Amino acid sequence: MTELSRTAISLDQDLLAGFDKLIARRGYSNRSEALRDLIREAMLSQTVDSNRPVVATLTLVYDHHVPNLSQKLTEMQHSAGTMVLAATHVHLDHHYCLEVVIMKGRGKEIQEIADRMLALRGVELGKLVLTNSGAALRHAQ
Repeated sequence: MTELSRTAISLDQDLLAGFDKLIARRGYSNRSEALRDLIREAMLSQTVDSNRPVVATLTLVYDHHVPNLSQKLTEMQHSAGTMVLAATHVHLDHHYCLEVVIMKGRGKEIQEIADRMLALRGVELGKLVLTNSGAALRHAQ
C-alpha cells in the first residue's frame, strides 16, 4: 500500500449533509473511503474512450413482445465473440424482461456494442457500467 496524504476540502453545508447521507446509506465507515471511491470512479471514466481493457455490465429492460428483439439481442452478443462473458435473463412480468450482459474488452468496443443494443426498438431502459481490476488506475497515476 502506498503512503497516505492528508488534504482538506471546503464544501457548503448542504452538500456535505447530502454526502454524509450517501455515506451512511452505502455503509462507508468514513468520508475518506467514500471520496477515494468517487475519485477512482472519476479516473476510470476518463479511460472509457480509450483502448484500455475494461470489464462491464450492461443492464437492459425490454419488452419481449417486440418482434425479433430477443433474437437481435442474442445475435449481437454472439457477434461480439469473446467480449461477452455471460448473460443473465430474468422475466419481470408478462411484458418485460431484464437482461444483464457481462463483458470484457477494450472500452471503446464495449461502448459500441452497448450503444447498438440500447438503440434497439423495444429496449426501454439500459445502463452500461464500466470498471476494471484496478490495474489501469495504478498505471494512470
